[in-house]
Amino acid sequence: MPVAADMDFKVVFAALEETCEENILAFSEELSDPPYGDVAQRLVVCMKQIQEHGRVLEPMVAGFTAICHHYDFDAETPGNGYRSLIKVLLSCLVHIIQKARYIASNHKSAFFRADHNVSEMEAYCSALCQLRALFYLAKRLINDNDLGQLYSLQDLELSHKFVQEYSSMHKACFYGRCLGFQFSPSLRPFLQTVVISMVSYGEAYGKQQSGLGLAALSLLTSGKYVIDPELRGEEFERITQNLDMQFWKSFWNVTESGFLTGFSRIASYPVHVNLTLTLPPVPFRLPLVADPSLSANVSPPLAHWGPRPVHMRLISHEIREGQDSEELLSFSSIHPPPVSATRLPWVHNQPQSPSLLIHFHGGGFVAQTSKSHENYLRSWSKQLNVPVLSVDYSLSPEAPFPRALEECFYAYCWALKNCHLLGSTAQRVCLAGDSAGGNLCITVSMKAMTCGIRVPDGIMVAYPATLLTTDASPSRLLTLIDPLLPLGVLAKCLNAYAGEDSQIVQAAVGDNSLSALGRDTTTLLNDLTRGAANWLQSLLDPMQPSSVTRLQSSKRKESTRRTFNHNSSPKNSKGHLDYPDGFEPLRSQCLAFVQPITCPIIRNPFVSPLLAPESLLRGLPPVHIVASALDALLDDSVMFAKKLRDMGQPVSLTVVEDLPHGFLSLAQLSKETEIASEVCLKKMREVFQQESAINTGGDAV
Repeated sequence: MPVAADMDFKVVFAALEETCEENILAFSEELSDPPYGDVAQRLVVCMKQIQEHGRVLEPMVAGFTAICHHYDFDAETPGNGYRSLIKVLLSCLVHIIQKARYIASNHKSAFFRADHNVSEMEAYCSALCQLRALFYLAKRLINDNDLGQLYSLQDLELSHKFVQEYSSMHKACFYGRCLGFQFSPSLRPFLQTVVISMVSYGEAYGKQQSGLGLAALSLLTSGKYVIDPELRGEEFERITQNLDMQFWKSFWNVTESGFLTGFSRIASYPVHVNLTLTLPPVPFRLPLVADPSLSANVSPPLAHWGPRPVHMRLISHEIREGQDSEELLSFSSIHPPPVSATRLPWVHNQPQSPSLLIHFHGGGFVAQTSKSHENYLRSWSKQLNVPVLSVDYSLSPEAPFPRALEECFYAYCWALKNCHLLGSTAQRVCLAGDSAGGNLCITVSMKAMTCGIRVPDGIMVAYPATLLTTDASPSRLLTLIDPLLPLGVLAKCLNAYAGEDSQIVQAAVGDNSLSALGRDTTTLLNDLTRGAANWLQSLLDPMQPSSVTRLQSSKRKESTRRTFNHNSSPKNSKGHLDYPDGFEPLRSQCLAFVQPITCPIIRNPFVSPLLAPESLLRGLPPVHIVASALDALLDDSVMFAKKLRDMGQPVSLTVVEDLPHGFLSLAQLSKETEIASEVCLKKMREVFQQESAINTGGDAV
């Protein structure tokens, strides 16, 4: 569970020592008791291991706490990867303390589930062991980097060692019983649903079924992953260790099926305009900022595919002048275009808005569209009272860099030229995006400056990716435990965008679009029936999976105990990092192949804006960054904000607590995500309402 950012770590470690001693003493006396003999022995071994980890980690946390403020954006915005590691560790320790106190108080109860509680404690002991390894890695980052520097941009050997350690370290414990312990408690059911859905979908993936059929079959065959958290963790680790990019795209594209988005729209704000638009690849001209009597040519996207249409979605809470025009409807991808409500006699067009919001969605450059993000875009349109234009850029690996940037820039320029069709005068234009979309907001603005055309009046980016490499940083160490952004997934996405995944490009299937989700009803019902039968069998058959699961669990526990015995493992037998004090983290039996990103294009400033020279960043509009303290990309935001501030560029950084990467899409799930979404809205209002440039500064939420 999450802990307060200012919690005294000394109090936590003292409580940990006390509860460990209490349980070791209590259960040492019951080792010969037949009902609890084996369980008591397991718990004593586990608590002694936790006690050892705690005693080693306390001075390390003290050292990190003394210097971590040097890595913050400013004194008012405490947030960086070192703080995040401390926060995650304390969350783990608090959970251990609470569970240990529960065991000590209730183990003599007739209703006490001994094996369940000890298994949970063993899972957190494994997690603590791995967090200890992350602290050793973070300590090396501190020693090797300059004070205040979060990335090892020049130390390629250290970054490769980080990738190598990730590839071999055990991660399943973070996806089983310990799943999401570091995040807000209200998000844990959602994270469990995502992980169970993915491993169930992975089991069904490859069968001759389309996305919705796979989703239905996966739902009905997920029982064993609900029952057995260890099995769930192992399967999720296996899937993310060596990710199949087409599987990843297919899984997240299920969220865009009409069946699921229909429910989302019911829960979201109604809008009067929701048009998908297709722009033909036609060149046009825009005036230059320096001399409006001159103009620059805007060419259609050409990279990789040559000229092709660009797709967008226009969302507007109110119908405004121009949005029902024949000229705009001629771009609609729906034929015939939908009948506009303005033709009803009692509905009147609203005047054009002085503001326009242009949005680029996230998804790691490889997945999702504006449809996936439609829920919060509808909310933005209503609460900001502006039209929203979201760009459905082409995705990697089929369309690597610079295709997405070219399409987003073309759409931005088209919107400036044709704002009257979108229901806006575009007196003030804001770019907004999350994750990969945040990267595109920044790089589109850089491209506008280099072309001499108008830049937006402001940028709001949530948890943006500003460094598209596998360079090590303290926050990126969290990819070891993050269920939404594991390093294996992150590296695959970045390699795909860089064009390194050429084999996948060749193997890409053309019918992966949403149209493939429309299946014959009879076939879908057959999938449901087959899935229901398999699910019931998995619950009722004594051998499927109960006895098998018990055998697997026994092997897992034995493997864990062997790994805890550090003397039984050869040190550095496979080229792993040398850890002090004879320590060795748990190793995975499913080794990952994570390809370090070495392609030179990834250091192109229009790919990784954190590496851009000052000449390409000077003149950017005010940039508002909203990051999460528990996001693996937090250091991207902190370092980019520092770079802009040191140049004198207007920038603000807000760091929200206890939320994962992608929190914008989770706005309706918890109070915490709702508050974080309000922060994003506040920053966009500043762009639309403030006439003067903002002062540089940051906030913590």
